[in-house]
Formats: sequence, C-alpha cells, structure tokens
Amino acid sequence: MKHDRLRRPLLALALLAALCALFPSCAPKRHRFDPSRPPRVGFSLDSLVVERWKRDIDVFGKAAKELGAELVLRVADQDAAVQETQVRELLDLDIDVLVIVPNDADRLRKAVLEAKARGVPVLSYDRLVRGAGVDLYVSFDNEKVGFLMAESLSRAVPTGGYVIINGARSDNNARLLNEGFHRVLDPLVASGGVRIAAEIWPESWDSDEVKVAFEGVLARDRNIDAVMAGNDMLAEAAISVLSENRLSGKVMVAGQDAELSACQRIAEGSQLSTVYKPIDRLALKAAVFAVMLARGEKVPTDSAIDDGAGRVPYVRLEPVLVTRELLEATVLADGFHSPADVYRNVRR
Repeated sequence: MKHDRLRRPLLALALLAALCALFPSCAPKRHRFDPSRPPRVGFSLDSLVVERWKRDIDVFGKAAKELGAELVLRVADQDAAVQETQVRELLDLDIDVLVIVPNDADRLRKAVLEAKARGVPVLSYDRLVRGAGVDLYVSFDNEKVGFLMAESLSRAVPTGGYVIINGARSDNNARLLNEGFHRVLDPLVASGGVRIAAEIWPESWDSDEVKVAFEGVLARDRNIDAVMAGNDMLAEAAISVLSENRLSGKVMVAGQDAELSACQRIAEGSQLSTVYKPIDRLALKAAVFAVMLARGEKVPTDSAIDDGAGRVPYVRLEPVLVTRELLEATVLADGFHSPADVYRNVRR
C-alpha cells in the first residue's frame, strides 16, 4: 500500500508529461532564473524546536548572502499543513530554488512535486522528502548516526535491557537511525546478550509524548540498562524520567546532535554519548549547492539514495561520535561549543 501511495503522484506526473509532449501548449510554466537579480532561495523549515535548527539557519543564511543570494525563510512550527501552505507561498514569491526540511517526509511530497512542476529545483536539507524525486539531498549518513549511537552503548553495556526511543514516525531520518540501531543490536539480541525491553515510536519529536511513554515502560519493567534516544532533546526527556526514578547515571543514555546541554550531561556523567553532526559544514555546503541549483548549474555528486520511488542525488556527510573522552577532540576542537560552557558544572 505504501509503495502504491508513492507511485500515484509520480504516475500522474508521467501521464501529464506524456500528454504535454503531444500538446505542448499544456506544458506547465517553467521557471527561468533571471541573472539580472540575486538568486532567490526559499527555505522551508519544519520548526525551531530543536536547538540546532537556529544554527543551521544562521550559517546557511550568512553563506547565501555572501554568495550574493537572497534568503526567504518560512518556519512551519511542526505543522505539515502549514508547511504545505508556506511552500506554495514561497513558490508564488518567484523563488529560484526551494530548500526544505520537511515535517512529514510523505505528506510534503505534493508540495515538492508542485515546485518541480513549476520548474523550481528542490534541495532536501538534512531530512529527505520521499517519493518526490528531489534534485539534491544533502545530509549526514543517518544510518551511521544510529550505528554509532548503538555501538557506543553496546561497548558500555554489552548485556542487559535496552529501550529504543525513536524519532518521529513522519521523519525519514528516524527510520534510517532505527536501521542503524538494529544493525548493531539485532546480533546481540540473537546471541541472548541484549534484551530490547521496549521500542517507542512517537508521532513527532515531542519530549512530553516520549516522557509519558518511557514512564510507562519503567512502570512495567525497571530492569533497564541502556536507552537509545532519537536525539539529544529526547535523551534529555529520558534522563529526566530516569532521575525521577533514581536511575540517572545508572542507566546509560545515547543521543545525537551534540547539543550544549547534552555535552554538559556527558561531562557530568548522566549521558554516555551523542553524535556530532558538524552543522556548519552541512549548512555551508547546502548554501553553495542551493545557489548553484538556483542558477541552473549542475551539482556534482558521487552518491545516491532511494527515496521510495527512485534514486536521487545525495551529498553524504560523516557524523562523529562524542563521549566524555572525545569531547576535546570533537566539539571543543571545532569550536562548536566552548570548554567554559561544556564544563560549567564540572570540576576539572
């Protein structure tokens, strides 16, 4: 059924293209870049709820400006319907390229297909829009992010009860993370060393939803030794519940995004690890590629990813594991966070 849903809009577009080949007058209006004005980059962002997104926008916006482009930003506040409307608003503003961080990987397909029908190239930023045939996907290797998280936990907790707290069901990255989790854990489960006590799939990246679900897990089963959380915000929610149950520091927790609060928890000992995704590199590369797409230039790639209906060009960046021993060589060495901030609550 899922594949059928992915195929329908693509088949409709294929039929439209075939008809327009026979009747050229029905062809959709094609967007043409006007070199007499700055490239106009429309950026559709799911939300600013997670700490990292403000940094993404700041770096991306500064880079786009330095490249002579104009940035038009819309933030959907975690609402897919609002994001669909905002994408259409951006298209009506005569943008030259659409950059999108989708709230819902499937639902935003229609808006992306509309952009493509208008001839506006689409760059899927960090999260992939499925089944839309985007012109470019720029992100970290999200399966490897999950692999690194699970690997760090399995080294610290080779046997015992595990809880997996996934990211939002609607986010393609959460599915890729989950694949990385299971690539490490499934052999350990098969050997009898690891027991997956529960696997939580929240509807959105929502700390409150995760707290309630995790509280329910602990009410049924207190033999938990490790928690894998979809990001550092959800890791913080899990640690809050563990603290209320006097288990903080006893249960190992992993997250991703290298948020300042997570790095502080790692320094303090309440979180085992996070995965650092150098946002500056992602945002800078994406800004350059967005401007190239806006100008009608080809972006060189050596990789592709399956979006559920075909393969799309993929610029894949490498994530980095961060533990207490690796803080200095990673987030601090890069200047992502300052030592004063990370070790604020720790005597060194």
